[in-house]
Amino acid sequence: MKEKSSVIAWPVVSRIIAAVLGGYLFTYAFTAALARLLPLDPMTAPIVATLPAFLVYTLAVLWAFGCRSAWRAWIGLGLAGPLAIIGFWSQLLEALG
Repeated sequence: MKEKSSVIAWPVVSRIIAAVLGGYLFTYAFTAALARLLPLDPMTAPIVATLPAFLVYTLAVLWAFGCRSAWRAWIGLGLAGPLAIIGFWSQLLEALG
C-alpha cells in the first residue's frame, strides 16, 4: 500500500505562517504604536517601545498555535491593522500630502 506522505496539513501550515509572518507584523505595528503613544522624547520612545517586543512576539506565536482554529489565529493577528494606523499615521499623512 502507498502511504499518504504527500498530504499537507493546511491548517498547520496556515498557523505557522500566522505565527511567523503575522506575529512579526503584529509586533512591528505594536512597537510603532507604542513608540508613538509613549510620552517620551522622540529619541527615547522607540528604544523603550522595542523592549516589550520580544514578549509580544512570543505571545503572538503562542496565540497562533493556541487558538481553536486557524481562522481565529488570523483574526486575532488582524489587530495589527489598527495598531499600524496609530503607529504610522504621521508617515501616512506625509505620503499623502
